[in-house]
Amino acid sequence: MEKTDRLKNEIENADAIVIGAGAGLSNSAGFIYTGERFSSHFADFEQKYGFHDMYTGGFYPFKTLEEHWAYWSRYIYYNRYVDPPKPTYSALLRLVRDLDYFVITTNVDHCFQKAGFDKKRLFYTQGDYGLFQCSEPCCQETFENEEIIRAMLKLQKDMRVPSELLPACPHCGKPLTMNLRSDDRFVQDEGWYKAAGRFEDFLRRHQRGKILYLELGVGYNTPGIVKFSFWRMTAENPRAVYACVNLGEAYAPKKIANRSICIDGDIGEVLKKLK
Repeated sequence: MEKTDRLKNEIENADAIVIGAGAGLSNSAGFIYTGERFSSHFADFEQKYGFHDMYTGGFYPFKTLEEHWAYWSRYIYYNRYVDPPKPTYSALLRLVRDLDYFVITTNVDHCFQKAGFDKKRLFYTQGDYGLFQCSEPCCQETFENEEIIRAMLKLQKDMRVPSELLPACPHCGKPLTMNLRSDDRFVQDEGWYKAAGRFEDFLRRHQRGKILYLELGVGYNTPGIVKFSFWRMTAENPRAVYACVNLGEAYAPKKIANRSICIDGDIGEVLKKLK
């Protein structure tokens, strides 16, 4: 039996599905941080500052906050408030919409919700491009940023935003920053803990059932969150199946190899076959 046929059979017959998603899923959807997509939106930054992809630009030590937010407002807009070029997320939703599923993801681009996934079945562990937090932080609170990001994008000139648009914490006045996990200052707000609780409850209810751990595009930057956890939970439950779809990195350890389906390929193309 073809691997895609085996995976389709497991999806159709599982009591529950846990989807673990990494950057490879968004890459398959067209959210590429290099090449034409970078040059079409950031050619001026590339020429002035010398970096050649969005990821590197995110670490550039801009001299002023006006420059910093000119870059980041564009970055956030094109990776959070614009839909991805390809329908990969929509194809995944069609596959699991009527099934008992839950999603855990290290992605921060919000593509699951934009595609129509149920918000109560999503756990974004590493933050959200759509949220600010205090840089201190003085509070465990996050702030929606769409309105100010769109204003920064519209009003920036010469790769600088107007000083009056610089975001500040409403409680202490310190600069706001992105709600992205990079150090111990990451804010886990009330919504984060509620999502974590729903995910833990889902796992608890299905821990001995016929469950499919479907890993999509997860690499080795933060493997403990999805990949290693999926391996461990599959090993602990003899009725569980582990599936990994990842271009160039599809692997399962020997202990669970007989209950694993590893597909080395583009996720979008694999989803087309599963349909």
